[in-house]
Amino acid sequence: MQPPSCLRVLAHPNSRLQLCLRNVRQIHSLVAGTASASASAVLPAHNAPYRPRSHTCAALSAADAGARVTLQGWALPARVLNKHRAFIPLKDAHGTTQLLIDAEKYPQLAGLPDLPPESVIHIEGTVVARPTTQRRSVPAGDIEVAVDGFTLLNPTRDMPFLPSSKFNVPSEDIRAQYRYLDLRRDELGNNIRKRSKIARVVRTVLEGHGQSSYSFLEVETPMLLKSTPEGAREFLVPTRLGSARSYALPQSPQQPKQLLVCSGAIDRYYQLARCFRDEDGRKDRQPEFTQIDLEMAFVGWGPRPGDLQSGWGLGGGEVKDVVESVIRQIWAEVEGVELPTSFQVMTYDQAMSKYGSDKPDLRFGLEIQDATSWLPSEFSSALSASGDSLDVMVVPHDSEMFIKAARKCELEPGTVRSQIKAGSDMSWLTRLPLFQDLQLSGDQTDPTSSTPTLNTGDIVFLSKRRAVPEGGSTALGRQRLRIANEAEKRGTWNPAEKPPRFLWVTEFPLFTRADADKEFLAHGRWSSSHHPFTAPMAEDVPALYSGEYAAVRGQHYDLVLNGVEIGGGSVRVHDADMQQFIFSEVLQLSEEECARFGHLLHALRCGAPPHGGLALGFDRLVALLCNAASIRDVIAFPKTGAGTDPLFRSPAAVSDDTWKEYGLQALRQDK
Repeated sequence: MQPPSCLRVLAHPNSRLQLCLRNVRQIHSLVAGTASASASAVLPAHNAPYRPRSHTCAALSAADAGARVTLQGWALPARVLNKHRAFIPLKDAHGTTQLLIDAEKYPQLAGLPDLPPESVIHIEGTVVARPTTQRRSVPAGDIEVAVDGFTLLNPTRDMPFLPSSKFNVPSEDIRAQYRYLDLRRDELGNNIRKRSKIARVVRTVLEGHGQSSYSFLEVETPMLLKSTPEGAREFLVPTRLGSARSYALPQSPQQPKQLLVCSGAIDRYYQLARCFRDEDGRKDRQPEFTQIDLEMAFVGWGPRPGDLQSGWGLGGGEVKDVVESVIRQIWAEVEGVELPTSFQVMTYDQAMSKYGSDKPDLRFGLEIQDATSWLPSEFSSALSASGDSLDVMVVPHDSEMFIKAARKCELEPGTVRSQIKAGSDMSWLTRLPLFQDLQLSGDQTDPTSSTPTLNTGDIVFLSKRRAVPEGGSTALGRQRLRIANEAEKRGTWNPAEKPPRFLWVTEFPLFTRADADKEFLAHGRWSSSHHPFTAPMAEDVPALYSGEYAAVRGQHYDLVLNGVEIGGGSVRVHDADMQQFIFSEVLQLSEEECARFGHLLHALRCGAPPHGGLALGFDRLVALLCNAASIRDVIAFPKTGAGTDPLFRSPAAVSDDTWKEYGLQALRQDK
């Protein structure tokens, strides 16, 4: 009878592991290769008890000099000084401690430097303070441990790469396949630890510990729900309960949290909620993600006294206060940064007109202006009649940060770039290709109604857009970001040197026809800009019922950080008749589609309080705090951009027999 293959490999006299461990007396049992060899003979750690660790690898300091310690962790590649002495970094989840190996003094350590890197070991020794000139400003950087005994807990073999190597980092695909090894890298491990710390701060603030008195309750909501037409595509979960039936994984806990508040038992709800969206592969999206989900009863339907002074002209100010407190505490505890007591507020129209984006980055200027008045009256009248306006962005000739980037950056489609020359007038404006499609008649040389202040060498970017803002960005808004990105590449502008700029964007259009993500549901009809449960601005309710849907603004608010949307929320519709009107008359849902929301409509009829809430994208928030390039770097086991998981090999094929149990049949596609 042959021994197991793993034992045959370990026993082979020429194996890499055997050569490394030949001189290690403690593990002589590894050479056993007889039929009677057992698993207990493979590792000495299985044969003899060893002491529990006394400290983690980051816990020791010069104050512990002379102390006997027991450490456990991963042995990183050794630095051999001579045939008797070597240094080995020992790493665990908390940090790294340098081990001093003196095999001349302790012969039993002779094979320790030859262990395969990343082997797990147990060591015993004495703490030695390092000379002052050799100390490092990291945890345990002022000591080393003189080892006098060790036990091999688990040797490595078949390592696809060494996580400790900073110079031979494998491709992202390889690291995703072996994510459990990739997590050993300090960068990823620190991200996961910071993520946990941020979650702890969130819970502390919301539950009323410390200085807050919010008293939110953490409530878990169902993961298996019913499919409803809310926006994004859903993941369906077949069940054997009946033919053609399935659950749907929640896109968000939107309906359950509203029902909790409607119940009257929960006044303030929160949850670190898992959400699922079956979206097409995108660069930085995940099919499953986490959000900090909040809902509050008895929020106002309009601004509170003092809100208008800050620009907050809608309800939900109570939600705003809570979210700002959470964000301020996160930055204070995690970053050591004190944020303003309140964040800047800007309406959607203001953001789109001034920055060309519904999530503007305020860390740099380059503001956009309406240049329609620069045109002769014939041009400006024709432009207005077509429902358009002319946007302009001027980069001053003396702007050291952006002038070179403005000259060299790629041009956004639909945008014109021109540099002001000495002695030039504004007649060049009317010759731009932007105006070729205007229906003009009469004198086209009328003077402009206003003359801009431009200087020789200034670079001017111009673009037409719809006079009433729509969508998430304009051509000049995207051009503005191109200039900033080019300046960052050139090193003339460094966003990392700028303090974080938080911004509330409010009063979005309640309905839209411009959201490509929802076209599969809308089919040319109106769709909700946020979701169908968002309340209209109080002063726009008459426009809602009179059919002027394009003029209705929502009590919807987004929180933006440095040009990235990190959260969004709204005051909800708490009147069943208004909610039914939005479903059937505005969104034109069928009776069957409306029936899917029957439970919510009934709850609203049973005395629902005014309520509102918000969801913060937890993964994106953590990524920003970790300066991570992708949210994949702050999720323990993420999916790829295509939605696949190379580690667990999901999604996976399902057998025909399994499909039959669910009353389903797989469609075969010829390749």
